[in-house]
Amino acid sequence: MNNKIHDFIAVGIGPFNLSLAALTDRIDDLDALFFDETHRMQWHPGMLIEGTDLQVPFMADLVTFADPTSPYSFLNYLHKQGRMYPFFFFQKLEVPRPEYNDYLQWVADQLKALHFGCRVIDVVDVEYEGERCYKVVVLDKEKDETHFYYAKHVVLGTGSKPLVFENVKDLPNEDVVHTSRYLYEKDHLLKSNHITVIGSGQSAAEIVTDLLHEQQEHDFYITWFTRSAGIFQLDTAKLPQEFFSPDYVNYFQSLSYEQRMNTLPKLHTLQNGVDPSTLSEIYDLLYQRTVGGKGKRVTIQPITEVKEIQRNSNHEYSLTCHQWQKDETFTYDTEKVVLATGYKPNIPDWFMDRFEHEVIWESEKHFKVSKDCQIAFKDERKNEIFTTTNISHAHGTGANNLGLSVNRNVKMINYMSGRPIYEEGHDTIFQQFRMTDEG
Repeated sequence: MNNKIHDFIAVGIGPFNLSLAALTDRIDDLDALFFDETHRMQWHPGMLIEGTDLQVPFMADLVTFADPTSPYSFLNYLHKQGRMYPFFFFQKLEVPRPEYNDYLQWVADQLKALHFGCRVIDVVDVEYEGERCYKVVVLDKEKDETHFYYAKHVVLGTGSKPLVFENVKDLPNEDVVHTSRYLYEKDHLLKSNHITVIGSGQSAAEIVTDLLHEQQEHDFYITWFTRSAGIFQLDTAKLPQEFFSPDYVNYFQSLSYEQRMNTLPKLHTLQNGVDPSTLSEIYDLLYQRTVGGKGKRVTIQPITEVKEIQRNSNHEYSLTCHQWQKDETFTYDTEKVVLATGYKPNIPDWFMDRFEHEVIWESEKHFKVSKDCQIAFKDERKNEIFTTTNISHAHGTGANNLGLSVNRNVKMINYMSGRPIYEEGHDTIFQQFRMTDEG
């Protein structure tokens, strides 16, 4: 704890705020602190399945799009680990997920501004030493002590939390498992006779793939339900990828709220599809299993929404399912369930308690966010609350894109510094989305 007013305090240390920390580490006149309640940097540890890769190239690391010379780049990580040649011979642009997590931990271990095991429990708009600022109340979980810090700005990077059916919260965690805990509960799942996966995205497909590999040894049945019209591949073509660019974010920001919300579903395959290589692997495994008339021991059914999960008299689980195209409802029994049902924004209680009635809301769920990631307040203020949480309605399908996170951080850094420390991305693509004076 100290009495100085920091330039900003960041709440949460995921890849987005870790990027912000790495980019500000070498800026002498920008003073910041970062707090996270977990005890170490961990990126989706429950889904670090061996053989899985990021869905973006290695250049989408924490710093490269802003500063390719940074010591915190992925290439420098490889150099320091003695892995430059192995990665070169790996011949892939995508980084294995376990290695990406190791890279994040390598960067985090070098940054002194990061404080783990510290939970931000309140942020108050105050006047301190004659200056308007935010008082940030932090609980040191290890020492069970509360400390106060002051900052001109706050950066909200609390990420997301698992989205699950309301009634499953009372069911055993080892039986009904969200993907965020898959590896923690995997051994228990493999001891069962029937595992049902619910969901249609990349995480669901990766778990089905992993279970197919394990099925040979453990001999369980696999069911895969998804409410989507089909299990479709991610659009990885080059021109569509330009929607993950600063230029498109700027265009998306220019649309009205209604136009933005109508646009998002049309970009679904850019974000929520399954990597083509994963779908190919699943099909190849299924094909090989059926050689010689063998049963595939797998049921895959799209167009089916699971409405409810209940424990039955056999101490297993009954799923109430609705095939929405035929408007047919049926009950399906399984022993274990994996929920690949995604995530929802993790907005801290203190934010709603303190600022719910002071910010501008575009809808019941979405506060207004500028292109520089500032939350819009009803009053004019110099002390901003920036956010990388709950911004898909404002920044489009690239809200969770690792490469674009660097550009968002660049905008925040330049704003808080009052000068252009890093160049902001523009004219980065070949498409345009409206006719300009030049076009």
